[in-house]
Amino acid sequence: MQITERIHALKIPFKVPVSQKVSLDRFAYVYLVFGDKIHLIDSGVAGAAKAILAYIKEHGKEPEDIASLILTHSHPDHIGAAKSIKKLTGCTVFAHKIEQDWIEDTEQQFKDRPVPGFQSLVEGSVEIDRFISDGEILELGNSLFCTIAHTPGHSRGSVSLLIEEEKSLFSGDALIFPGDLPIYENIANSIASIRALQKIDNLEYLFSSWESPMQGQENIRKRMDESILYLKRIHAAVLNNSNDSPQQNIMELCQKVVSELGLPSLAVMPLVAKAFASSLAVETI
Repeated sequence: MQITERIHALKIPFKVPVSQKVSLDRFAYVYLVFGDKIHLIDSGVAGAAKAILAYIKEHGKEPEDIASLILTHSHPDHIGAAKSIKKLTGCTVFAHKIEQDWIEDTEQQFKDRPVPGFQSLVEGSVEIDRFISDGEILELGNSLFCTIAHTPGHSRGSVSLLIEEEKSLFSGDALIFPGDLPIYENIANSIASIRALQKIDNLEYLFSSWESPMQGQENIRKRMDESILYLKRIHAAVLNNSNDSPQQNIMELCQKVVSELGLPSLAVMPLVAKAFASSLAVETI
């Protein structure tokens, strides 16, 4: 769907198998910025290239019109279709250097972070053509410029993208939706990154990966505040259920915290447990 004159959003649904009988319905948004060429922000999961290319053809464009693919980070729902998109379009792939290992070696990513259904979500490794860093400005053409913000927390090399001309922020997974699965690597960094994003003035559009595009400065401010409050609530629940023992079973802690937060039982999984464990390394946030 078209959001502004030059920004389009495409919702990519997928399933994550959490057991042999149960799958979790998820989705991730990819975004298309129409400048002189098309600039794609994240690729979605394996197979998403078909939907993306069909969408641009509906708008009178061809695969070779996609000039760049900017990856906000290395997780499966963001890089899953990158391999085929690069092959079909010849686009330049951008990402933060910290994410390089997991983007260019997806088998290693699976070993390090065995997400359920990983192999069905990711087509394979893709080479990064250009690294991006905090404060860097990319020229997108048609008087559009994209400022990179390093926003670690969800992952170490996560980035958010600011297009001032469109008053638009693309936050990747930097914001956590209240009540959603808490998946991040470092809670202190997550909160610090959101606070940095709160300092951006005159935002009219917020484009996150896990929820629909949002419009309005007040709505955006509220959304960021809610994200920080949710993370603080998670942190308090972890400390409340921690017994300060080095031998504490992290999955048992996860189960207690999930129960206190009122999350569904399927949230008791290693990825969520790892997120909770990051609270044990800090007392105050």
